[in-house]
Amino acid sequence: MSADSLLHTPLHDLHTRLGARMVPFAGYAMPVQYPAGLMAEHKHCRESAALFDVSHMGQLRLEGADAAAALETLVPVDVLGLAEGRQRYAFFTNDSGGLLDDLMIVRPTPADAAAGFGDLFLVVNAGCKAEDIAHLQRHIGGRCRVVPMPERALLALQGPKAVDALARLNAGVTALVFMSGGRFALAGIDCFVTRSGYTGEDGFEISVPEARAVELAEALLAQAEVKPAGLGARDTLRLEAGLCLYGHDIDTTTSPIEAGLQWAIQKVRRAGGARAGGYPGAAVIDRHLAEGPPRRRVGLVGVERVPVREGTALFDRNGASAGTVCSGTLGPSVNQCVAMAYVPAALASVGTTLHAEVRGKRVPMTVSALPFHPHRYKR
Repeated sequence: MSADSLLHTPLHDLHTRLGARMVPFAGYAMPVQYPAGLMAEHKHCRESAALFDVSHMGQLRLEGADAAAALETLVPVDVLGLAEGRQRYAFFTNDSGGLLDDLMIVRPTPADAAAGFGDLFLVVNAGCKAEDIAHLQRHIGGRCRVVPMPERALLALQGPKAVDALARLNAGVTALVFMSGGRFALAGIDCFVTRSGYTGEDGFEISVPEARAVELAEALLAQAEVKPAGLGARDTLRLEAGLCLYGHDIDTTTSPIEAGLQWAIQKVRRAGGARAGGYPGAAVIDRHLAEGPPRRRVGLVGVERVPVREGTALFDRNGASAGTVCSGTLGPSVNQCVAMAYVPAALASVGTTLHAEVRGKRVPMTVSALPFHPHRYKR
């Protein structure tokens, strides 16, 4: 896409003022890094607090008493059992058990719902949001109102000192634990805050009216702990944390069980559960749960310091094809070349040696447990 055709988030001018290098991403001009560089931004997030602009993501709400039951016809997770003020990871599936997108679902309290966040508040991926909204309207629009919220921006404040910085704007955020959320006034701005994120660190995602997004971002950047970070660091952080990126590690051909996401499917929605099935691809997913999938997403650690990138072919010790890398980088925190890949189930055991073909040379890698860097959520 040409620069002129790219969409801008409400923080675009702030990014350029801070010296960000802007790149196309999901139809938007987004900051990939700032003058300090990707490595410094990554390490600052692990050690202190980093501020990411994720306003390109899709925010929407579902309104109506039937919203939770309706949404359960499209996702294999327990929405009806989600408590007020709690958040849950989910994914839309297709008829073959593949993943149309992954998303976050929050059940606001009645007061937060009345304030404009609906009976359910959803955040979906930027590249899928138009299709996701159409999918919801087509399949459950007759049972609840599907209301896109383009008037809101989204900021992610991530890192072990994120809570210190945010608490200066509202001490009440310290009461939140991982995967909980609610409305808070931050610097006098009415925001919806969840204690969650995409880095493996403690942190928060903050939905803010777009007209006041710059004001909030500047208030956060004024805190001693906080520095801006771009998409480059966001990617290396999430990869070290073993988290999937839609369109790379998961897609319409990937079942959640192949992807190692079975933890997100509660027992009540599995075969034999009180509300089993009833969503697209349920038979395939239940079969994978019962019998095991034919392939699995695994972590890989390089024996040599040779970065292995997405699309790299893998081979077993006999030279037979053994899958493909879906994400890879030199992990700044773990100081190793790390990757994720889909390999045949028989080769997915931790400790298995595989070989990645990099520029005509086969480089040894070892199947490793995920995540590469420990999660440090506030539970």
